[in-house]
Amino acid sequence: KHRFPVLESRPTEPEGPGVNRESERTELMEHNRNPTEYAELRSRLELAVRRVCPPWLANHAEDIVQAAVIKILRRKGEGIGELKSSYLYKVAHSVMVDEIRRLRRRKEVGMEDNFAAEVDRQQLGPEAQAAGRELGEGILSCLGRLSTDRRRAVTLYLQGHTTPESARLLDWSPKRTENLIYRGLGELRKCLKSKGLKP
Repeated sequence: KHRFPVLESRPTEPEGPGVNRESERTELMEHNRNPTEYAELRSRLELAVRRVCPPWLANHAEDIVQAAVIKILRRKGEGIGELKSSYLYKVAHSVMVDEIRRLRRRKEVGMEDNFAAEVDRQQLGPEAQAAGRELGEGILSCLGRLSTDRRRAVTLYLQGHTTPESARLLDWSPKRTENLIYRGLGELRKCLKSKGLKP
């Protein structure tokens, strides 16, 4: 269960999802990738996307997988089978964030709407719902001020991942992960307090 329905934001915005299987096949041929390796890559990315994709974004998971596949196929150098799971996770997470940005631009899905939905399920009144939206916006803004590593660690924590899970996904030691979460949350609380918000 997510602690807060927030996701990591990044300053750069690569090409977003919304591609199709034909695009994947084109990339496969252009970069001379082995079909067997491609099938393995797609399977591994589907698993990575399932692990990082929140429930409210599940109906866009296929778009995210397709965009992640193309991003990896364009990569030159080592073979697909040599790619570490931590790298595939980072690609999946990056593409997922791009998809959220794309949906927000189209006003199909928003962080605020998602937070409101979580509050509604708790059957809270209008004032509490408004406060929830404000807190969601504040958390997202404060996450953007954290260093990259702290932001990644705290984002996974807020999404409900345990420290061991986060360490495995990020390919860090549990001790380093715990330290980044602890310091990141402290910085997050301080930022929220400066905005007059209390998590």
